[in-house]
Amino acid sequence: MTARRVLIALFDGVQSLDVTGPLEVFAGAGAAAGRPGAYEVRTASPGGAPVRCSAGLVLLPDGDLGTAHAPHTLVVPGGDGTRSPDPALVRRIADLAAGAERVVSVCTGAFVLAEAGLLAGRRATTHWAYCDTLARRYPGVEVDPEPVFVRDGRVATSAGVTAGIDLALALVEEDLGRAAALTVARHLVVFLRRPGGQPQVSVPMAAQLAVRDGLRELQRWIAEHPAADLSVPALAARAVLSPRQFGRAFAAETGVTPGRYVDRIRLETARRLLEETADGIEQIARAAGYGTPEPMRRAFLRDVGVPPTEYRRRLRPATVPVPVPGTVPVPVPGTAPGTD
Repeated sequence: MTARRVLIALFDGVQSLDVTGPLEVFAGAGAAAGRPGAYEVRTASPGGAPVRCSAGLVLLPDGDLGTAHAPHTLVVPGGDGTRSPDPALVRRIADLAAGAERVVSVCTGAFVLAEAGLLAGRRATTHWAYCDTLARRYPGVEVDPEPVFVRDGRVATSAGVTAGIDLALALVEEDLGRAAALTVARHLVVFLRRPGGQPQVSVPMAAQLAVRDGLRELQRWIAEHPAADLSVPALAARAVLSPRQFGRAFAAETGVTPGRYVDRIRLETARRLLEETADGIEQIARAAGYGTPEPMRRAFLRDVGVPPTEYRRRLRPATVPVPVPGTVPVPVPGTAPGTD
């Protein structure tokens, strides 16, 4: 089988984890699938010069980005160097992307793709803190601040830092199968992969805190009591406001309607219980405030893209790393070296 060539672009101000996360996934995938050499992973920088990462780490690339051949998969990481990217870097990324089968950005690497015209008319995402900036600067891009990663044709964009691992695992699963992706995920001690539609941030992070003390306290109470009566009349009574006054005040101060805020809290509660407990679907539906599994299933399909059972299957954590062939196993407390 011909190796799929993966080229990761380097530049001054790059985020080191945006580079090393996907690199480790692709580098271990061939051995995990029993196909050594399935990927040929290389890094390249302008002129082949060493680059200093945003945190100060210096990386030595494999070669010169200017003479690199178009790869199968082009990866553009994020970092401080993407805020106002070098025009020469942007032009070179555009040239390489023209011959690549897949173009991938991690975190704010989406700004480089957008500047190169590669996101025009496409749906994309980036780190949640920069989604508004990306949308303002490039109005032709449909920026979605919610998902961990987005795929639109041959172009894929991911959210911040570790989301690059999620996206790389998804690409490995597409290329080599689920078993290979699972082995790599276990070796790295991460989830097989989060579904692309999983929100980047929690509801309290995403929503504004209300200005009024009473509404702020109500936000906290809602998060702690998802199974309670969270109808507008009930919440208005707790806030000592009429339903109309409450609805207007809550939306004005938090940026979302009460109903949507409750929907998000319940979905996040259900996600957390699916990830962290062995509780059954019916029990989780009751605890999260859905009452029965069917409303929860509809909420997951609408906002996450997969039903709860599939969400749990994909996010079952790998608590014990499985060694990739050819590597030295890392002992885990309570297990014998080399076992899984």
